[in-house]
Amino acid sequence: MEAAQVFRKVEKIVCVGAGYVGGPTCAMIAHKCPNITVTVVDMNTEKIAEWNSDKLPIYEPGLDEIVFAARNKNLFFSSDIPKAIREADLIFISVNTPTKMYGRGKGMAPDLKYVESVSRTIAEHAIGPKIVVEKSTVPVRAAESIGCILREAQKHNPDLKFQVLSNPEFLAEGTAMRDLANPDRVLIGGENSVEGLEAVSQLVRVYEHWVPRERIITTNTWSSELSKLVANAFLAQRISSINAISAVCEATGADVGEVAHAVGCDSRIGPKFLQASVGFGGSCFQKDVLSLVYLCESLNLPQVAEYWQSVIDVNNWQRRRFANKIIAELFNTVTDKKIAIFGFAFKKNTGDTRESSAIYVAQHLMEEHAKLSIYDPKVSKQQMFNDLKNVTSSQDVDRLVTFETDPYEAARDAHAIVILTEWDEFLTLDYNRIHETMKHPSAIFDGRLILDQKHLQNIGFRTFAIGSASEQEYNLFGSSI
Repeated sequence: MEAAQVFRKVEKIVCVGAGYVGGPTCAMIAHKCPNITVTVVDMNTEKIAEWNSDKLPIYEPGLDEIVFAARNKNLFFSSDIPKAIREADLIFISVNTPTKMYGRGKGMAPDLKYVESVSRTIAEHAIGPKIVVEKSTVPVRAAESIGCILREAQKHNPDLKFQVLSNPEFLAEGTAMRDLANPDRVLIGGENSVEGLEAVSQLVRVYEHWVPRERIITTNTWSSELSKLVANAFLAQRISSINAISAVCEATGADVGEVAHAVGCDSRIGPKFLQASVGFGGSCFQKDVLSLVYLCESLNLPQVAEYWQSVIDVNNWQRRRFANKIIAELFNTVTDKKIAIFGFAFKKNTGDTRESSAIYVAQHLMEEHAKLSIYDPKVSKQQMFNDLKNVTSSQDVDRLVTFETDPYEAARDAHAIVILTEWDEFLTLDYNRIHETMKHPSAIFDGRLILDQKHLQNIGFRTFAIGSASEQEYNLFGSSI
């Protein structure tokens, strides 16, 4: 006899957490599934108010159109978490899991206090069967902890039934809506039990509204959780690998762009994530690699932990190396020199600054008493101020940093421009006009390899780009080989 269905067809989805994952993901689900009511909830009432306003709390190309079309039809934003949980068939947990900065695992382990808090809130307010889905990036076997909390609630209410699934998100900021609309794969992990398989099938049906079934991968819960960490670790590893090679290129006269192109044409390797830069940032790469390091140490695998730690070490070294290059090429002192920083977001097409390399390059330059003039088209002055005061003092930020809303004003009277985010806008600036207003000799340090170095040199700039020996070095010293 076939087992009775435990979970209802999913008609109401709730996402706890209105951040960079929860908001866009639920907007896309609402857009693609008009028959499903989607509610995003958060304790932060100001953030919910922004989601309900004309100016959304995050910038992501294509997000506004989808939210405005579905909002108050089948997409809702609310701070009434208990009500949303009671009514939901399926609940996404999409809260922050930052690296712990205290106690055991400090600096490496993910902090799961928000995940546990949401789990306890679900246990307190749930009525009837619920499918609970991890969207947050969590360590392996975190679903077991969530399940333990929820099973305790079942002891006191036999009507409650829970299944915990893992459904990690692989979207990239800046292309999140495109990634959500046309994902490489959707990964769903669950228990190999009758109820577990039923819960997995319910979530599969949601995604089947727009994702081909062959792209929906189902695994056990632990494989799903680990796959998310491993995917980000592999991507971070590629960036650190090409950045390490960029240093070799600078020392030998090779060009990292040419090397990356030649290597990327190998079908076994491929061209993606071989763009040398000042380093990776964002909310995921460093956090997830450190989480993997901590997991390996916990499993008594020190050699594996050391290997993945080296990915982070190279990234930090690349930031410091670039800052040192700026100082050296500005005649070994930047004290009281104005340096224009173009770009503060960790990548283009997002206002997110979490772990942005710009923060750390700016910190290193401020330590040398440089005066910074910072421009970013999408990051607010307050956000930049907050990020910098976290790595230095508020007094130093006030004394050494100005925040501009115009790149030409940022560069006026500057000794150098430093490109730290690859915004398309920086490709079309009038560098002749900029050069005329700067101190001479004027320098440009391209940390994202987006500018035409020959063109800039013809204007009169001294140019320095990641992964290539400068013309100045060869003119002054000859080949270094």
